[in-house]
Formats: sequence, C-alpha cells, structure tokens
Amino acid sequence: MATPRFEESLKFLKKDVHLGAFVIKHGPITHRRKHAGHAFQSLAEAIIYQQLSGKAADTILKRFIALFPGKKFPTPDDVIKIKTEKLRGAGLSGQKAGYLKDLAAKFKDGTINPKLFKKMSDEEIVAHVVAVKGIGEWTAQMFLMFTLHRPNVLPTGDLAIQKGMQRLFKLRAKPTPARMEKLARPWAGHRTLACMYLWRLMDGVK
Repeated sequence: MATPRFEESLKFLKKDVHLGAFVIKHGPITHRRKHAGHAFQSLAEAIIYQQLSGKAADTILKRFIALFPGKKFPTPDDVIKIKTEKLRGAGLSGQKAGYLKDLAAKFKDGTINPKLFKKMSDEEIVAHVVAVKGIGEWTAQMFLMFTLHRPNVLPTGDLAIQKGMQRLFKLRAKPTPARMEKLARPWAGHRTLACMYLWRLMDGVK
C-alpha cells in the first residue's frame, strides 16, 4: 500500500491476534488503485463490469472508450451526448447504457459532486452514490475502498468477506452483518486493509 494510512493499517494488523500471522506471512497487498479525481471513470467502469467475467468486461470497456476518439476516458458530457445505439454497439446492454447515462446526468447536475467527498463520511458517500441507477451498496463500498482509499470500510454483504471471517474465526456458519461488525471492532480504523487480507485468505478456496 502506498498511502500513509494503509502503511499504518499494515503495521496495526500485523499485531492483531487473529489476522496478524496471516498478514506477516503474505506481506503487503498491492492492487490497482484509482485516484479520487477519477470518480466518474471508476463508477462507470463498475457499471460496465457488473455481472461479467473480467475478460468480457475488459473487451466492452475498450470498445466503450473507443467511441470517444482522442480521449483516455469520456467525460459526463460525452456520455450524455452519445446515442444509446452507439453504446449498445459497443456491447453494452440497454440497461447498462441507461445506467451510464444516469451516472453522467447525476455528475452533470451535481447530484454527485466529488468535490464534497473529502468532507463527507463513508455513510454519506454511499448514500450519495447509490442515487445512481444500477449502483448498489456493495459497488459504493468498493468505490470507497479502491478509489477514495477510505481506511475503515467493512462490506458486510460481500460473500467472500463473510466466508473469510467464518474461516478466520472458526465459526460454524457465515456471520450476520451485526456479528461481522462486532468481530471487526478490533480492526477499527483499519477495516479496509483487513478485508483485503480476508479476500486473500479466500483466494483459491471453493
């Protein structure tokens, strides 16, 4: 992790009675991180990737970007102006094309204003982002973790996190959201990185 907050989280979690040994064994976790200034791009990509394999989504994303020659990624204005038929031609479903149009419109009219994010709590940002059609709580939480780099996110609805906690704490069944919150109390302030290690814990486990 490159940010000071995640370096602090790494140091903290190494001392955790349950997760510490695993953290030390596997070392720092690296991942593809987006700068917070790319909020529109991050959320647009999240919509495109929904319910698709990585390879299929990568192909559609490239076709989508190719609709806007000379740009690394389209602006909300670009997406508002382009015809839905062209988005469909890039491989997007009509539903996802509608979601992207709605996302662009909400950035354009200020319903989503990334300039306010620094002053907003995690819960406020989630409520802000799920106003977009096609974006639910889980996607909003991933946005917090990987785009805004918020250090204390616990996506209790994530199946791999549920199973990771079940395995780590040797539980008979997957924990409820309330129990997950309780189990994660010792990780307060560092739950984002803890979740990344829970995902790592579950890698390759069926």
